[in-house]
Amino acid sequence: MTQVDAAGLDGYAARIEALARELGLEFAPVEFELVPDSFMAEIAIYGLPVRMRHWSFGVRYIHQLVHQKMGNSHMFEVMFPGDPCHAYMAEHNSVAENTLVTAHVLGHADFASRNTLFLRFGAMAGQRILEQSAARAQRLEMALQRHGQEQVEAVLDAALALEQHVDIHAELHRPPYSVPSVPSVPSARSGPPGVAGTQDAAGTDDPFTQRYRRLPGEAAALAAHEAARARVTQRPLLPPQPEYDLLWFIAQHGTELADWERDMFLAVREESFYFYPVYACQIMNEGWASYWHARLLREADFLPPALYLSAIKSHSDVVRPYAGEHQQALAVNPYHLGFCMWEHIIEREGLARARQICRDDDDCSFIRNYLDDELADRLGLFVHESRRDGETRMASRDLRAIREAILAPKYNYGAPCIAVTLLNDDGSLVLRHDHQRDGRGLDLERAEQVLAYIARIWRRPVTLHTADFRGTPRVLRSKSEGIPEPPAPAASSTTSATPTAPPVQY
Repeated sequence: MTQVDAAGLDGYAARIEALARELGLEFAPVEFELVPDSFMAEIAIYGLPVRMRHWSFGVRYIHQLVHQKMGNSHMFEVMFPGDPCHAYMAEHNSVAENTLVTAHVLGHADFASRNTLFLRFGAMAGQRILEQSAARAQRLEMALQRHGQEQVEAVLDAALALEQHVDIHAELHRPPYSVPSVPSVPSARSGPPGVAGTQDAAGTDDPFTQRYRRLPGEAAALAAHEAARARVTQRPLLPPQPEYDLLWFIAQHGTELADWERDMFLAVREESFYFYPVYACQIMNEGWASYWHARLLREADFLPPALYLSAIKSHSDVVRPYAGEHQQALAVNPYHLGFCMWEHIIEREGLARARQICRDDDDCSFIRNYLDDELADRLGLFVHESRRDGETRMASRDLRAIREAILAPKYNYGAPCIAVTLLNDDGSLVLRHDHQRDGRGLDLERAEQVLAYIARIWRRPVTLHTADFRGTPRVLRSKSEGIPEPPAPAASSTTSATPTAPPVQY
């Protein structure tokens, strides 16, 4: 864009913002910035303008460039909710495209200011994500200088592999487990397990107890039982219930972790909390922003006709249901589905009701409650299945099956349901995958790699109970030779930061 174009865009943007407020949109101040295409790609891949360095982002960057070269990806903007909101627009966009982007971003900002999930997680994670992430990135650079790339990268390998394994039902700043009252220590005169009202063999004349103690193997069994009870009185069972927030548990109970390593885990966890509403409300959010950019452009009578037509052409490209050249798409376009659902709701129930839904729902309740048979038929939605020979065929047009197929990848932040179930006395860790709950097995090769990442940081053996893709139970164990010795404590701690989850992209 030339300077003249940028000046014209500023004038349109100010009038569009005034029109948005006139139509009832509510939002925190939005700071727009024009940036080069390369910077746009980096923001989209790293998730934030300033982020720690890690090899996984480089892999994603290459994939993004390939998609762009093939024409499968066109990045108009990246927006970060907060107070203020931050929006980055690509310099290569035309004035018409960036006019549409301005209206789209205002729709996102309105959604973030209304939706309960955005408000709750924003309050916990903070409303100044760019400044927070920059500070964490600086602490990471300090850790790199002090501890070296290999050691820092090992921590990031584990933290980023677990970035979606947070408990979104708990608070970000949650207290440690409450310490239960210590059970009373059994009296030395209590009887054997399972035998009520008897006395200890030492110092008692109860003949039954004496005979019981002399049974083969009972002495060893009693000793083991008493030792187990003694351990319980000394240390409560950890965790007291299955713990699905793996990042939090490792940071809290990894006795061998240095302070800067805990900081990395907690930083990744904090940013995962920030990004969760973006993930959980993607269809609603993109649809709401698309509805409002279309309406704002339609009612912006101050826009030149040629610019309006060009902007609406971009709108049609964004919300189209087709894969390309009118080929049938095998994946749902969240912009298209969300836009059509909001239009359907507003037409039938009014804007006031739509704003209530915007406030109260996430994608799961939105799809289940408001994607009806009429709309599914009109949009031509169906469930497909792919065979190993490459053939793809339609499996169902049943509404319930369609809803669940759309929502299945979004369950549990898109991650398998894995919990810490036991921290043993020797420091070894037991994880369990609830494959029946999330309805899928694991890719065992990838699971073993993640287990190796965890064990390297935990510095004790780690076991995972899971199932393969057939549902067959499997037990994976970390290899002891991959577990390093605990590092020598540093004179003072440093810190670092970060995670990965998609920002609002258009």
